[in-house]
Amino acid sequence: MTVVPYLFFEGNCEKALEFYRTALGAEIGMVMRYDAAPQGGPAQPDCPMPPPDKIMHAEFKLRGTTIFASDGGANGKPEFKGFSLNILADDPSDAKRLFDVLANGGTIMMPFGPTFFSPAFGMTSDKFGMNWMIYVPMPGQG
Repeated sequence: MTVVPYLFFEGNCEKALEFYRTALGAEIGMVMRYDAAPQGGPAQPDCPMPPPDKIMHAEFKLRGTTIFASDGGANGKPEFKGFSLNILADDPSDAKRLFDVLANGGTIMMPFGPTFFSPAFGMTSDKFGMNWMIYVPMPGQG
């Protein structure tokens, strides 16, 4: 069994994918827009149809992890509450670079620096509202 995070950017999916590609090196895979649905309609009859150019489903890989994404209903109000995506960085300089690029235009929740559990850790939300934790494990941790 595989668990894959599915992120709904409510109208900003294309911008988010491009940001993650350029800022984090994400590899963009399949992208399907709403106008590709049969008869240009939604998957279910009672489901409202977002604009046809919005992304119905996309997938990207970030450091080997598959993540799905969509514009959802494209209502402009994404809510990423109750979870964070965590990047295990290679070393403190890698972690700092990742933290800085994600924090730019976002909101820092815990400033980047050493902690009792990591030589380099920080928490931020990016400019799309996605919460991130950047972490370098202590020697011997996984």
